Amino acid sequence: NIKQHIPNFITCLNLLAGCIAIVFAFQHELEITVYLLALSALFDFFDGLAARALNAYSVIGKDLDSLADMVSFGFAPGAIMYIVLNDLLLAQQLPSYLAYTAFIIPVFSALRLAKFNNDTRQSTYFVGLPTPANTLFFMSIPFVLAHSAINNTFINSPAFLISLIVLMSFFMVAEIPLISLKFKNFDWNQNLEKFLLIGISIILFVILKFVAIPLIIICYLLLSIVSKKKIIS
Repeated sequence: NIKQHIPNFITCLNLLAGCIAIVFAFQHELEITVYLLALSALFDFFDGLAARALNAYSVIGKDLDSLADMVSFGFAPGAIMYIVLNDLLLAQQLPSYLAYTAFIIPVFSALRLAKFNNDTRQSTYFVGLPTPANTLFFMSIPFVLAHSAINNTFINSPAFLISLIVLMSFFMVAEIPLISLKFKNFDWNQNLEKFLLIGISIILFVILKFVAIPLIIICYLLLSIVSKKKIIS
């Protein structure tokens, strides 16, 4: 049945876009890398949507999705941060081997994805930061660094960026319930946190464009922590 393979085909497109993104990352074409990862995220959204619409769930599809995510949302953001850190370290005449700390991201992404595949709690909410959200955070860093208004602030500090890598990697495996944007219905009271998150995200993105993405992810974490009891109820 062809329709059973449609979600897996979309997942493979996610993987393909992630692979090409990594090639561009190591060619220092970070803007192209970011757009390709945005495409991966789009495919990642639609493979799940297609699986639900076509009732085409499978164990292979679930594993394939995690394997594709490991490339697009595990190794690719690690590659971006390796390039960013390496350039900053060389410019500031600091030891370049510190750039390898970027690969903490794929290590913890693998742990996060393995945990997700075996955690029955995560059907209605997430436990720990999802790898696509973590990737959105780090793929925006080159845009933040290029932003003239904040170009000379602490964001240029390798120590600060390494601290971010460690902190966000911790959030991926932390036992913290986080909002899932899967809607069972559109009741305002039942989905207040989701509507707030979407509204805040739109406003920030319209004002700040890609620079808003780290702020959106931080709002996502804070709103989830504040709404913890409601999320798991």
